[in-house]
Amino acid sequence: MALSDSDLQLLAQYDTPTISNVIEMFEVRPRNAGYMDGRIQACFPEMPPIVGYASTATMRTANARPEGAVYGSLDEQVARFADLPGPAIVVFQDLDDPAVGATFGEVMCASYQSFGAVGIITSGPARDLEQVRRRRFAAFSDGVISSHSYSHITSIHEPVRVGGLEVRPGDLLHADANGVCGIPLGIASEVAHAAAEFVAAEACVMQFADSGSRDLKAYSTARREMLRRIEELGRRLRAKAAGV
Repeated sequence: MALSDSDLQLLAQYDTPTISNVIEMFEVRPRNAGYMDGRIQACFPEMPPIVGYASTATMRTANARPEGAVYGSLDEQVARFADLPGPAIVVFQDLDDPAVGATFGEVMCASYQSFGAVGIITSGPARDLEQVRRRRFAAFSDGVISSHSYSHITSIHEPVRVGGLEVRPGDLLHADANGVCGIPLGIASEVAHAAAEFVAAEACVMQFADSGSRDLKAYSTARREMLRRIEELGRRLRAKAAGV
């Protein structure tokens, strides 16, 4: 199932907490599921959100594989981007524990970017950060290591687990400085279009906060209005998703 380009662009206009909040309103999954944990951090938190479809892989760096080819599967990996319904986000599970070498660097990111990927997420470390930053290629990792050691890809296009989240090929992901969350494809378009209304509801309190007022009654009124709008939005979204 593919989203329109306009829906993907709309999702990318909002931060990951807003997207997460809107997903919660559909009540299609527990609130403590569907996102990566704090081990996965944005390498470049100043960059805007990215949205794309997971191109999954696993990697080891502790020991050389028998044939000794460090990037032997990279061409196959980028070829599989064509199987996705839109822009790829490369998602690596580092199988070594603890991590020994960097999962990615400048050459890999340049390769992915040239085939249309918008970012990379890994449970392993990163390197070449300044070079990747200059490419404006979004990256998320659990740390930094200077060497790639015996880096080699061990599987492609299979389910992985990164930051506590199971990610399958083609899963829709949203990521920014706040972290990474998955968007259920069945509600993704509705999430994109509901985000503006959710932000507008929150603005009831934000406008009060920015006014400089310390009127408790006015604050309570603003907060109640925010909650009313959010509750109403949630009812409409759930009814629409249920076909009511």
